[in-house]
Formats: sequence, structure tokens, C-alpha cells
Amino acid sequence: MGFFNKILNIIATASLPIYKFENNILSFKTDKDNYYDYYLEEYDIKTRHDPFVIEAYTLSSKDIFIEYIKTAINTSWNGHALSLYESFFKQKLNIKESETLENIEVSNYVFKIIKVNDSFVIHFIYIYTSNSNIIIVDMKGDLYKNLLSCFKLDYDYKYSDTEKGSVNFNISMVKENNIRNFFNTSD
Repeated sequence: MGFFNKILNIIATASLPIYKFENNILSFKTDKDNYYDYYLEEYDIKTRHDPFVIEAYTLSSKDIFIEYIKTAINTSWNGHALSLYESFFKQKLNIKESETLENIEVSNYVFKIIKVNDSFVIHFIYIYTSNSNIIIVDMKGDLYKNLLSCFKLDYDYKYSDTEKGSVNFNISMVKENNIRNFFNTSD
């Protein structure tokens, strides 16, 4: 009986979502049993549609912007999702100069800090699974540093005194996929 319980426990743990949003709380899986929760007071959420996605939305609040994209099984990206998003982000916001200050990969997460136009920093969190991509832009860096600290207990956030960007934007890769061809059917 113990063997079957172990197998069921492994399956149950593997099927837990790596990211979820419910009741104003962003939850991020940090290990097999734990989640880090981040509360959003006010936010605006927009459902996005494309023939190649099963579910997609953008969520924006004062300090957080999220693009969630769950693609259909037969869909493939025409590049690395985070790189495509960064290029798209820079173009839409007319960013002339950027420098990557930090790039840390842990589990299914990529944490990245970019200095923009030599004046302020933007925090990116990219979460990927087999068929979903979550891209988070964190203006203040609170979610970034607290979530990364859950993975790397010795993490030292060096940008507390650095000017943070405050970007108010309404962009979506899904919304513009038919023009820019970020992803399409895989043949």
C-alpha cells in the first residue's frame, strides 16, 4: 500500500500548477509543497484571444503587469518566448538602450533585471511549463526579490537604491500575434 501512496503523491505533486491567480492572490510554486503568495489590491484583467491559444490574459495593477499565455498542443513559438517579449516590450515603449544587470534561472523561472535608457530598472519574471508562458513585469521589484529569495535563500538584492521604472502600458503578444507571428501551428 505504501508504494501506491508514494506514486499517487508524486502524481498529485507534479500536477499542482506552478502559477495560479485566484481571489486577488498570485501564487507561485516554490517547491513540491509550498507556494509564495503575492496579494494584489486593485487590478485590471483582459482576456486575450488567438487561434493558437487555449487561454490568455493580461493583468495590470499599479506595480505588476502579467501576460499569461497557454498555447494549444500543436503550437510552437518562433523564438524563445522571453526574448520575443523583451524585444516586443522595448519596441512598444521606444526603449533605445538597455542593459541586463541580472539573469538568474531557477527551476521553471527566469529572473531578469534590465536597466532602461541608463536611468531606471525593470524586473522581469518569466515562468514556463510545457504549454504555458507567464511573463511578469514588476516595477518596484518587491515580487521579484521576495519570490527569488524563496529559491535562493542567500540571494542579495542589490538594487534597493536604484530608480525603478513606472510603466503604464497595454501591450499583448497574443493581441498582436496575427501581425507579428510570435507563435503559430507546428507542422
